[in-house]
Amino acid sequence: MRHKNALSMVLVGLLSLWPIAAPAGAQTEQKPTVKIPEPGVPQIMTMEGRFVRAAYNNEGYVILGYQLANSSVGEEWMLLEIGATVMDRVPDYRLKHDAISLTTPDGSVLPLPTLEEFRAAHLQGLENRAKVIQDSINYFPPTASDPCRIGFFPQLEDRGMPRDDVELSSRRACLGRMFFKVPGGIKYGQHWLDVKFEKSLIRVPFRILTKEEEKFLNKNYKDISKQVKDAFKPKK
Repeated sequence: MRHKNALSMVLVGLLSLWPIAAPAGAQTEQKPTVKIPEPGVPQIMTMEGRFVRAAYNNEGYVILGYQLANSSVGEEWMLLEIGATVMDRVPDYRLKHDAISLTTPDGSVLPLPTLEEFRAAHLQGLENRAKVIQDSINYFPPTASDPCRIGFFPQLEDRGMPRDDVELSSRRACLGRMFFKVPGGIKYGQHWLDVKFEKSLIRVPFRILTKEEEKFLNKNYKDISKQVKDAFKPKK
């Protein structure tokens, strides 16, 4: 189990990757910049990989991997790998199926599908493609060391029955796959994974990148990652 370093509890705005072109005539050594979207809730964001994003506040923590979604533009179904827990000294919380939704670039809010809708979609091909993704999302606060499964949807290799809730505690690092049916297909642009906890909402940002944006990210990842970390350092 991998653990994050000690998490700062400073409640500030959330960064999401959005490459911005340098002004004409700018010097080549100018560091890349990122645009700061407004989540509308107090939280902190981290980048744990090129396609791995996390957000947290004093109550809860959510991480997601979206590399497969980024390569599925135009497809009707989106698969996201997610992890969730509650923070130290926060009471256990039962995360339910209807507490998770997806906000798309046009502002539409999409709920998770029902189990019947998921089964009718026959998404075995999508799940098989997810098997080759190497991005780990196994980054949690130090107190979360006991693995657990978010079993809203049955997986190909699972033998257990799906459940419409999962018990989160500060000791449990819960992982699972979320599926969303996206009318008109997955589009480029800013998305949010929205997770409702008992007292707050966490919005994990992720951007479906164009080819140009992805090249920019790959070329400047270290600089952008450092900028994000620096932006969320506690103020002295």
